Amino acid sequence: MVLVDALGNPLRIMLGEGRGHDMRYAPELVMGVTSTTVIGDKGFDVDHFVEQLVEQGCSVVIPARSNRRAPRDHDPAIYKDRYLVEIFFQRIKRYRRVATRYEKLAACFAGMILLASILVWLA
Repeated sequence: MVLVDALGNPLRIMLGEGRGHDMRYAPELVMGVTSTTVIGDKGFDVDHFVEQLVEQGCSVVIPARSNRRAPRDHDPAIYKDRYLVEIFFQRIKRYRRVATRYEKLAACFAGMILLASILVWLA
């Protein structure tokens, strides 16, 4: 999971187990965020996560899931900026070792992701 700023540069990176849902790690990833707006996809539409972000003083732009009884409003114009996260992943996957995950150990793979992230910052 990656937390990016408004320019698409990585701020925090957290490596999960690969089989688990991202929502397991999201509260820890955004802990202490001082951003004014947090944008996420429908997978992050969980009440306790949204409450945590509101308590931190963030405005939440996460569209409601289709099965939610009381859908929450979101600003579609701001939600369009979520493409910056996808662009970040496209940038780090240009590096073959990240895209194909040559490293077997999680620590080595995290190191390669950090190196690719540094190169994104420098570009």
